[in-house]
Amino acid sequence: MRRLPETLIVVALLGATAVAFAVTERLKLERSPITGTKVDKVFSPVCECLRDVAVISLVLRRPETVTVDILDSHGLSIRTIVRRRPEAKGRVSYVWDGRNNGDRIVSDGAYRPRIHLRRHGRTIVLPNRISVDTTAPTIRVLSVVPRVFSPDGDGLRDRVTARFEIDEPAHAMMLVNGRRRVFDRYWKTQGKLVWFGRIRGRPVRPGTYEIRLRALDQAGNRSARTHAVFVRVRYVEFVRDTVSAVAGKRFGIDISTDARSYRWVFNGRKGRASGRRLVLRAPAEPGDYVLYAIVGKHADRAEVVVEQAK
Repeated sequence: MRRLPETLIVVALLGATAVAFAVTERLKLERSPITGTKVDKVFSPVCECLRDVAVISLVLRRPETVTVDILDSHGLSIRTIVRRRPEAKGRVSYVWDGRNNGDRIVSDGAYRPRIHLRRHGRTIVLPNRISVDTTAPTIRVLSVVPRVFSPDGDGLRDRVTARFEIDEPAHAMMLVNGRRRVFDRYWKTQGKLVWFGRIRGRPVRPGTYEIRLRALDQAGNRSARTHAVFVRVRYVEFVRDTVSAVAGKRFGIDISTDARSYRWVFNGRKGRASGRRLVLRAPAEPGDYVLYAIVGKHADRAEVVVEQAK
């Protein structure tokens, strides 16, 4: 008779174990009450961009009363996004602005969403991590070459290349006179950006242009702009605006261009030349004349002052 209570205890424990096992097996076979989970992986609540919030989206298999919390790395709830909200069957979405229940921006780090389904009696911590990153990347210019170029498509100094390095994987971009003209769509920590001197497919006008670089990280944070580097677009130009010549004598003037050849027009005559120095014969009559050098659709002019021989 003494062993009867002990036997009953053993039987009760075995029964409880069997029930727990059955419940566990039933839960394994039962479909999850949610599916189709989509959670933003990284965002910056201070970037003032499209990535300044994290979206948590999922599909409810049946109508539910939902509570959504954000847990920190210790599993503690730091923000309740919705509490006991009635939801219909189907896809639902919730937005976290990166703040805690005290309406302060949380520290950088990893967080997880927790979903409580009241009717189903389930609490599910999603495995999806949400990284909060409020630190902007830093980009540094290594070189910008050449400083003088001609985007005429002849393959000779017709582009400017800026090499850079970034302290974290990010998109790099080149700003020309404050406007974004080149964007690298790959995440990089170093590389180069190439501008072909074109805007909307057309070569820019001759002149000086300001080059700056900027970086955009995966959370949407933008770096500060780098220091300005100035480059000059030059197709063809005379080294001097005015040259003196003697009537009927030959004279020369230097030309700066990357073109293999160029056209010239002077005193009703025209021709083609190459090289850095153009040599022509001055008119027989003294006076002021205009000399043109032409490459493609671009030209420069110089004044030729012809004087009588002494």
